Amino acid sequence: MTGAEVRNETEDTGPGGYAAARLRLLNQEARSGPPRRAALARLTDDWLAGLFAAATTEAGTTRGVSLLAVGGYGRGELSPRSDLDLVLLHDGSDPAAVATLADRLWYPVWDLGIALDHSVRTPAEARRTAGDDLKVQLGLLDARHLAGDQTLSAGLRTAVLADWRNQAPKRLPELRELCEERAERQGELQYLLEPDLKEARGGLRDATALRAVAASWLADAPREGLDDARRRLLDVRDALHLVTGRATDRLALQEQDQVAAELGLLDADTLLRQVYEAARVVSYAGDLTWREVGRVLRSRAVRPRLRAMLGGGHPPVERSPLAEGVVEQDGEVVLARAARPERDPVLPLRAAAAAAQAGLPLSRYAVRHLAGTAAPLPTPWPAEARDQLVTLLGSGRPTVDVWTALEAEGLISRLLPDWERVRCRPQRNAVHLWTVDRHLVETAVRASELTRRVGRPDLLLVAALLHDIGKGWPGDHSVAGETIARDVAARIGFDQRDVAVLGTLVRHHLLLVETATRRDLDDPETVRSVAEAVGAQGTLELLHALTEADALATGPAAWSAWRGSLVSDLVARVAAVLAGDPPAADDPGAPTAEQERLAVEAFRTGGPVLALRASTEPAPDGTGADGEPQPLGVELLIAVPDRPGVLPAVAGVLAVHRLTVRTAGLRALTLPGEVDEGTVLVLDWRVAAEYGALPQAARLRADLVRALDGTLDIATRLAERDAAYPRRRGRTAPPPRVSEASDASRHATVIEVRAQDAPGLLYRIGMALEKAGVQVRSMHVSTLGANAVDAFYVTSGTGEPLPDRDAVSLARTLEETLRG
Repeated sequence: MTGAEVRNETEDTGPGGYAAARLRLLNQEARSGPPRRAALARLTDDWLAGLFAAATTEAGTTRGVSLLAVGGYGRGELSPRSDLDLVLLHDGSDPAAVATLADRLWYPVWDLGIALDHSVRTPAEARRTAGDDLKVQLGLLDARHLAGDQTLSAGLRTAVLADWRNQAPKRLPELRELCEERAERQGELQYLLEPDLKEARGGLRDATALRAVAASWLADAPREGLDDARRRLLDVRDALHLVTGRATDRLALQEQDQVAAELGLLDADTLLRQVYEAARVVSYAGDLTWREVGRVLRSRAVRPRLRAMLGGGHPPVERSPLAEGVVEQDGEVVLARAARPERDPVLPLRAAAAAAQAGLPLSRYAVRHLAGTAAPLPTPWPAEARDQLVTLLGSGRPTVDVWTALEAEGLISRLLPDWERVRCRPQRNAVHLWTVDRHLVETAVRASELTRRVGRPDLLLVAALLHDIGKGWPGDHSVAGETIARDVAARIGFDQRDVAVLGTLVRHHLLLVETATRRDLDDPETVRSVAEAVGAQGTLELLHALTEADALATGPAAWSAWRGSLVSDLVARVAAVLAGDPPAADDPGAPTAEQERLAVEAFRTGGPVLALRASTEPAPDGTGADGEPQPLGVELLIAVPDRPGVLPAVAGVLAVHRLTVRTAGLRALTLPGEVDEGTVLVLDWRVAAEYGALPQAARLRADLVRALDGTLDIATRLAERDAAYPRRRGRTAPPPRVSEASDASRHATVIEVRAQDAPGLLYRIGMALEKAGVQVRSMHVSTLGANAVDAFYVTSGTGEPLPDRDAVSLARTLEETLRG
C-alpha cells in the first residue's frame, strides 16, 4: 500500500474508512514484517491526523496543541492488535477546548475496539510525570509528532531527552532493576516452552530498554544482530496476533504450529528455535550493555578521587596476569598486549578457562578478536587444549556466562561443529527447564560438583557436555549420541580406551535412572543386564555421577532423594556383580522389617493391614531452602493376602480420597503359615494430598475393605468426581504409549506405560490388567511433572512370563484402554 493509497483510504476520517483500510492491509499476505508494521503506522497516522484536523476545527483550537505517538507506536511498530499510546500535548491556555478535543479524538478509537493508552498534559506536566514514573519517561523517549503544533512536540522531545541524559546516572540503575524484576517474574525467553515475547528476559521490553540506554549516551548496546533479533520477535508477535485475533504476547503451545505456518516456517520447533536465537542476541547484548553501564558509573565515582590523589593525572590501568596471553583489566578478562591468537590456537580455550576459574566475564572485544584471528586447532587437539576445555567445564556456575560469550561469536560451533545441531533446540517436555545446548552446559556445571566422587573427572565433564548431543539427529538420541561422542572424543585428543568409555557413558546415560525406577531391582536379570552394559567399575562410577548431574540439570521433577537412593541401590548391586559376586538366581531380596511385620499380620488375619508414616523428600543437598527436610506427604504401606483386584482396589481408593501417587512399589512375599505357605502382596507407596489434609488410616482401611469385597463402587465415585470438576482448557497431552520388554526379566513380562498423569490413572491400568487375567508380581511407578512412567512385572496364571504374542496383545489392549 503506497503513501497515495493510504491517503485515499483515509479521506473518510470516520472509523469505517480506517477500519476497512486496516483490514485490507492486514489481509495482504505479501506485506508482512517491517513493511506491514510501517504501513499500518502510516495508515493510523493519517487517520488520527484527519481526526485531529476535524476536531481542532470544531473545537476552535488550532494553536498550542499537538498529538504525539509514544512507546511502540511512537517507534512506528504497530502489530495487528497493538494498542495506541497517545499524548495530547497543550500549552495550558484553553483547558476546556482541549478537553473537548480529547473526546473527539479518543471516542473514534474506542468505537473501533482498539486499546488506547492516552493522556492529556502540558510539557511541564509531561516532564514531571516522567520524572516520577520511569515507564512514562521511557515511552516519551520514543515520542513522535503526529499532528498540530510541531514546535510544541519538538520542544517536549528535546527536553525529555535532555532530562534523560542528565539523570542517566540515577535512572539507568532503576531501569536495570526494573529489567531484573521482570526477568525474575517472567523467566528467560530463550528457554521457555510458552514464552512471553514482550516481558520475558531477552524479549521486546529488554530490546526497548537497550535503546533507552543508548539514548542516554552513557553506554551503548552491541549493534550486530540486535536489530534483526528485534525484528524477528516483532514478526512472531504479528503472526501471533493474526492467528489468535487477540492482543497477546504469550506464545502458547497450542498456537505455535499456526504461528509457524503464518510465518512460512517448517514447524513449531523451527519457530521456537528462531525465537530462542533472537532472545539470546537480546539477552547477551543486555549483559554486555549493563556491564558497561556499571563500569562507567563506577569509573565516574572513583576517577575524581584518584585524580585528586595523583595531582590531576590519569589513573594507571591495572592489568593482572591470569594465564599465558590472558590478563584481567577493569573487572574483565582481556588478551595481553603480547598475545598472538593467530599463532596460538589454544588461546581461546585458555582465555575462557582463565575467565571461568576467576569468575570474571570475558571481554566482548577479546572474544571478537579471538573469533576473527585465532588459528584453528589441529586434529587431534594438543593436550593443553583438551586440558583447558576440561578446566572450563569444571569451573562451576561461571562456566555458563563464559560459554555464552564464546557461543555468541561462533567460537563454540567452530571448536565443536556438532554443537550447531543442538544450539537453541527446544525440548518439548515439561520436565526439562532448558534448551538442549543449555541443558548440556548445565549438566557440566552440576557434574563439576561431583568430580571428587570419580577417578576420572575429565571424562565425567566431557560426557556431561556430550550426553545429549544426539538430540540434533533423528532416531534414538543415545544411539546417535554415542557415535558423535566417540568422534568428538577422538578429535579432541582422547586415546582409544577413553573414547570407548565416553561412548559408553553417552549411550547409556539414561540406563541407571530408568532401570532403578522402572525395573525390579530384586530380579537378578535386571542387575546382570546393567553390569553387561556398563562393563567396568570405573565406568559405573562415572555413569552414577553423570546420572545425577543429568537429572539435577533437567529440573526439580527429575531428581529426588528417593530416586537417588534407588539409583545408589542399583549401583551397589551392579558393583557387586562387576566385582565377581553375582546375585543368586532366585534371590528376590530381603523385605524390610516393617514390610515383613505387616505381611505376617495380614497373613494371620486374612485382611488388609496398613501403616501410614510421615515421609520427607529432601532437596538434592538433603535439605530445603530453610535447611529443614521438605515434606512430601506420607509413606503408605499396605499388606493384603494375595487375591484378585488388589492393585485396582488400592489405586481406586487413593484416587477417591484425592491422594496423588508419587511413587509406588508392589512385591509378592511368600510367608510360611502354620499349615501351609501363603503369599502376601506388599505395597509401598508414597502419596500426597491434592489439597487439604491427609485422610486417617482407619478411613483408608475401611474403604479398602469395601473396595476388595465389591461394596465400594470406585468407578462411579471417580466418574462423579470428574463430572463435578470439568477439565480446564489447556495443552492437549500426547497420547499414552504402552510397550512390552520381553527380555527385561527371566521371571516375568515387563509392561511399561507412559501417559499423562491424571486422577484414577493407576486404577484404570490395574483394572485393565485384572481384566486381562494376568498377575502383577511387582510394579514401579514414578511421576515426572505431569508424566507418569510405570512398569508392571506381570505373569500368567501359572506364574510364568507371558508368551511374546500375548505380551504384545496385552500392551496393545492396555494402550487402547488408556486412549479411550
